[in-house]
Amino acid sequence: MPGGDRRYEHFEHGADVGVRGHGATMAEAFEAAALAAIAVVTPPETVRPEESIAFDITGADPELLLVNFLNTIVFEMAAERMVFGRFDLRIDGLHLTGTAQGETIDRARHEPAVEIKGATLTLARVAEEKPGEWTAQCVVDV
Repeated sequence: MPGGDRRYEHFEHGADVGVRGHGATMAEAFEAAALAAIAVVTPPETVRPEESIAFDITGADPELLLVNFLNTIVFEMAAERMVFGRFDLRIDGLHLTGTAQGETIDRARHEPAVEIKGATLTLARVAEEKPGEWTAQCVVDV
């Protein structure tokens, strides 16, 4: 797995950042892609699971579901001034439910690097590469 036991990675895309998650299921790959997005801002392992936010999201296809999910996270981060470090998702067809755990951002402790403006459909891809090996990726605008 890229990055040792880490299930996510970044890839270069001009001035923006590609986020990619890997998992045994589509939901696990989405969780890892979300952690990759958080890692653009701050290391997710520094985030304490003090508060929980629930998600209920749909998409017309898996790629749009991923982008909708990541944009929901971006919105919650901005509106609630939070960062997240843990995700627990369930995907049934094109319907995602679950939770994110995190805390109010502490600029001194989290040292946010950049702000994500939004997830895009650029290079968006959700695929089962081989049985039990899913990838979910897209580019986030920073």
